[in-house]
Amino acid sequence: MNEKQNIAILTAGYSMHRKPYLMIRMDGLDHYLIRLQTSGKCRIRLNGRLELIEPGDLVLFAPNEPYELRIESEQNQLGEAYVSSSDYHIFLEGEWVENWWKQHQRPNKIKVPLSEGIIGACRQIMTEQRRISNPCPEIAEYYLKILCMDIDRNLLQQPLPAYRTYLAHRIKNYIEENASSTFKLEDVAAHVGISVSRAVHLFKEAFATSIIQYTLEVRLTMARERILFSPLSLEHVAESSGFPNYNYFHRVFRKRYGMSPKQFRLDAQQNE
Repeated sequence: MNEKQNIAILTAGYSMHRKPYLMIRMDGLDHYLIRLQTSGKCRIRLNGRLELIEPGDLVLFAPNEPYELRIESEQNQLGEAYVSSSDYHIFLEGEWVENWWKQHQRPNKIKVPLSEGIIGACRQIMTEQRRISNPCPEIAEYYLKILCMDIDRNLLQQPLPAYRTYLAHRIKNYIEENASSTFKLEDVAAHVGISVSRAVHLFKEAFATSIIQYTLEVRLTMARERILFSPLSLEHVAESSGFPNYNYFHRVFRKRYGMSPKQFRLDAQQNE
């Protein structure tokens, strides 16, 4: 696929629903989906349960992710049933889209402002796709790139407490899974697709401790268990628990537990 063909906008449209609507694809969609709720309400299955989607909710789905959309009757203040839901939706594929998607760990739903920037980009993409004779199809691709970059900006810069917590827990999981090996803050940040400074801030905000301190605690806990329950030499315990050298391990272990690793092991053996 050459550079001019690495984005395929398959469908771009605007839907206004005045009747109930149901779409279920448990085997997943065939393509990427960007869907922006502009008015009214609907429900989409996210993480196994139907969630309310309101104006400003932008929904992102990758190919093969199960998809269920329900637009149902609501009741007004007089008890009368009505249906009201409108959205922009874009189905797309291509190498550029795949690379953009992989730049961040993307939740299925984020909140974005219904600004002219985002709505205007959706509208322009739809307009360009509807041209019967279009000598410049690249225009729609440029608008799509602008929309995607705007999505990223909202994803990373807007106050999104749920997503901040989600990223912090992914950082925590990375530390716990990789504590036995050496890694840098840059590796942690790259794993979740954000800057080092943002990773440090999010983790501190969520867990009231630093990435470095939490990593140290995980490694010390790991070393403590190996001292107690394995025949490994203390040098091997230090190495297999992610410490760069025994001297450093000895120093931080004594500070944490009030005695040397050797004394800790001896005391445990004597108390058996």
